[in-house]
Amino acid sequence: MKNSIMGTSLLVLLVFATLTYCLDARLQGCQPSGKIRGIKPPPGQCNPENDSDCCKQGKMYTTYTCSPPVTGNTKAVLTLNSFQKGGDGGGPSECDNQYHSDDTPVVALSTGWYSGGDRCLNYITISANGRSVKAKVVDECDSTMGCDDEHDYQPPCPNNIVDASKAVWKALGIPEDNWGDYDITWSDA
Repeated sequence: MKNSIMGTSLLVLLVFATLTYCLDARLQGCQPSGKIRGIKPPPGQCNPENDSDCCKQGKMYTTYTCSPPVTGNTKAVLTLNSFQKGGDGGGPSECDNQYHSDDTPVVALSTGWYSGGDRCLNYITISANGRSVKAKVVDECDSTMGCDDEHDYQPPCPNNIVDASKAVWKALGIPEDNWGDYDITWSDA
């Protein structure tokens, strides 16, 4: 009887310790930092190329100052962006104040991964669909701001986005009818 009570007590303690550790690890992850209220874009604003979202009047959008930790195989969502002049990416790229052809493998990373520009002009390796491609980081996919002129009246990016040119999608061999949101992994090259 005494061994049974000790065994049960030990099991309860072990479960409690495991739950506490898991909860603590989850809280150390990337949590939302705030919200932005959407406004209706002025006429002719917000380029919907590549199925880009435009802010909706009154909708609340979550913001992040962080992204999930970077590992050798960081999970992310690949989105489509045009870094060309007049494309849905808006102005020139943050890292080099240049526009980039849709035929060049370039990306923008969510704010936490962009890391204040620390990854600017460095390459990352993106893997999906049984293939890999190296792409240059040229911009931030802003997770902290949006729904304004500077962000082409588009909502803030989620915290797990690799926003890529058409060249990246083509190199990964993803059929065009699947372009938009695609689960990938990435790492620093």
